[in-house]
Amino acid sequence: MYPAIKSVLDILSAVLIIIVLSPILLGLIAVLYLQNNGQPFFRQRRPGFKERPFYLTKFKSMTDKRGENGQLLPDNERLTKVGAFIRKTSLDELPQLYNVLRGEMSIVGPRPLLFKYIPLYSPEQRRRHEVKPGITGWAQVNGRNSISWKRKFELDIYYVNRQSFWLDLKILWLTVQKVLKREGVNQSAARPMQPFNGHN
Repeated sequence: MYPAIKSVLDILSAVLIIIVLSPILLGLIAVLYLQNNGQPFFRQRRPGFKERPFYLTKFKSMTDKRGENGQLLPDNERLTKVGAFIRKTSLDELPQLYNVLRGEMSIVGPRPLLFKYIPLYSPEQRRRHEVKPGITGWAQVNGRNSISWKRKFELDIYYVNRQSFWLDLKILWLTVQKVLKREGVNQSAARPMQPFNGHN
């Protein structure tokens, strides 16, 4: 019963958050629209519930600047000051509330990764797609980029096996604490997560 109840709670929560944060959301959209040539959002195809594709939406934190060879410049050269700020404060994640309203994501769940990782998963790791992906999750409040991929997937499966209203509340509470204290943010910036290769 909880997954059905959770879907309703997700939509109600997303609507409430959007209403409360609407001045911030509108302000960021305006700033990023001007900074990124009319493109305030970053969208990328990701696997969702049962590996169904959807387009994850985030605020755009990097420009599309390219070098003389036409290739995109390194991330650190494209990251803007506003982009760095919204990453540090996790404000770049807020547009995913739109994905929640569309039923593609949940407030809490395993983070949606890349399609190219799916063939590299073990059967157990692939179970992370048995629930909707989330804006925040058990792995995010237990180490984020400071833990190995193996440990991150273990935490994702822990959530899949034990999801409940009380576990979601705990994750949300820990998420708020970490965002306010910026725990793990500087560490994540200093140590970006390496691509998953099936072994790490």
